[in-house]
Amino acid sequence: MSPGTRSWVVPLAWTAVLLDGFDLVVLGTVLPVLLRGHVWGLTPATASVVSTVGLAGMMLGGLAIGTVTDVIGRRKSLIISVTLFSLCTLLCAFAPSTFVFGLLRFVAGLGLGGCLPTAITLVTEYARQGKSGSATTTVMTGYHVGAVLTALLGIVLISPLGWRAMFVAGAIPAVVLIPLMLKFLPESESFQRVRETERSAGHAVAGLFRGGLLRATIAFWVTSFMGLLLVYGLNTWLPEIMRQAGYPLGAALSLLLTLNVGGIAGLLVAGRVADRVGIRPSAIVWFCAGAVFLALLSVKLPAVGLYAAVFLTGCFVFSAQVLVYAYIGRIYPDAIRATGLGWSAGIGRIGAISGPILGGALLTAGIAYPWGFYAFAGVGALGAAAVTVVRPGRRSPAEDDVSPAPSAPARPRPVPPRTPGPSGP
Repeated sequence: MSPGTRSWVVPLAWTAVLLDGFDLVVLGTVLPVLLRGHVWGLTPATASVVSTVGLAGMMLGGLAIGTVTDVIGRRKSLIISVTLFSLCTLLCAFAPSTFVFGLLRFVAGLGLGGCLPTAITLVTEYARQGKSGSATTTVMTGYHVGAVLTALLGIVLISPLGWRAMFVAGAIPAVVLIPLMLKFLPESESFQRVRETERSAGHAVAGLFRGGLLRATIAFWVTSFMGLLLVYGLNTWLPEIMRQAGYPLGAALSLLLTLNVGGIAGLLVAGRVADRVGIRPSAIVWFCAGAVFLALLSVKLPAVGLYAAVFLTGCFVFSAQVLVYAYIGRIYPDAIRATGLGWSAGIGRIGAISGPILGGALLTAGIAYPWGFYAFAGVGALGAAAVTVVRPGRRSPAEDDVSPAPSAPARPRPVPPRTPGPSGP
């Protein structure tokens, strides 16, 4: 593979993940307009159903498409995922009813659920030796950049053009991205090495539990559940919890923006720390630090201290889960890496659904402040504990069970005896 082709992997994967980040925020951006305008007779209850249906699609997409990736290849899976969710995002702009809108959000979620693990898998496999941590966290900055840009885009577009313009704008980048992926995105070299072996979805999933991987697989699922519970719980309810604490709405929304900006900064730092000291200890420290700063938010702080604490909370909480993705890329062998990432992300989506539910329950009970922060801090501590269960090491002993061992010496071919020619033997 030429260096020029390899250089396209990170920017193309980063852009795909940015569109995933767009989806994280776009529904929350347009819902106030839909509810205020009584579009399709939408109510808060039906809006919650639409949101949950989209997350359920992401969960199923992560479980299914991540596994398919190890069967049909990383390149095809990523292109299919981006095409699917971009088309459904465009169609959301023309949805005639709540049912159709929710159905399109569900199908888009299938593609979004497969996008993230596939993009991370490709970036991990093309990262320079010892740089998989920073490669993974760098591509995941696209997720939070997408979230921030979507919030800003809502300010610019919704007032003059209406909510439908948001979904058209979210689909437009695919017009450029998909042709570039078709032309420049390479297939995974590791996938090409093992494609001659027997490959099936069942074989890939079974590999997650064989040869010493059972404990790591369960630990990664628990950690991903906790990590995404924090990400979605905080993104959904931080402004309202801060309002309960007595802060004005404008300050609460500013804190949400600060949280996501901290997430971007944390990703850039976390990857470089992980490359230097190791992914496992970095992930443990990041979850623990996130728990500490979440607990600190329960204390009334002066304005500067509060913004600093929220910024550092974003730094540690959002990048902790991404370090887990990087760690998964180091533990699972090539043949099932995308499957491992897909299933971890899919199980994590259950946490993404649970986070808003947990925050909503605490708000309903009137104890979101300060107990919401204590609950989220406990979740962070459980995430750190789950990471400690995974045995350190670059590869599991199961690698030989699920992929060919490249280090095995090649069997020498017999050399036929040469017959003397005119110039001698």
